[in-house]
Amino acid sequence: MIKIANTATVKSAQTQPAAKSVAIRATAIPAATAVKVVKTTRRKATNGKNRADKQPVKRLQSPARVAQPTPVAIIAQAMLDKKAEEVLSLDFSALESTICDYFVIGNGHSSTQVQAIADNVEKEMDEQLHENPRRVQGKENAFWIILDYTDVVVHIFQTEYRRFYRLEDLWADAVRKTYDETPK
Repeated sequence: MIKIANTATVKSAQTQPAAKSVAIRATAIPAATAVKVVKTTRRKATNGKNRADKQPVKRLQSPARVAQPTPVAIIAQAMLDKKAEEVLSLDFSALESTICDYFVIGNGHSSTQVQAIADNVEKEMDEQLHENPRRVQGKENAFWIILDYTDVVVHIFQTEYRRFYRLEDLWADAVRKTYDETPK
C-alpha cells in the first residue's frame, strides 16, 4: 500500500518575508514509513526587526525520528487489550542457540478468552506491521495457542496450563520484561 502526500505550498525559510512560495509535489511514501508533521513557529521579520507575531510553519519530520513500535510491544499491547494476565516477554537475543529472539507469554481464564487474545494479536500484527504468523498451533482446543512470527514466538495459555508448564521458568537466564495494563 502506498500513501500519496498532498501538494502544499510552503514559504522558503531562506528567503525574505515577501518572497516566492515553493511548491512541494506529491511524493510516494510507503505505508510502513510514518511521517509526522511537526508544527513550529517563526517570527515575522519587518524592516530588520523581529515582531512578536508568530506564524505557524509546518515541517515534515524525517521518518527515522518517528518511533516505530516493536513487534513485542504490539503483541503485548494486543494481549492486554483482551485482558490477558501476567503478560511478559523473554529476550533471548543475548543467548546462544535459541530458536527465536523473543517469547511473549500471557494467559486467559477460558478457551474463549485465549482464542480472543490470539485473534487480536494476529489482527494487530497484520494491521500495524503487515505480518502474519508463519505457523499457528493450538487453536482447535485453545488450551495453549502458539503464534510463530519467526523472531517472536507468542504463547497464550489458559491459566492452569501456564501454571503447570511454567514456560518462563525454563528460560530463567533470559531477560524478562513484564507488561501491565496502562490507561490509554
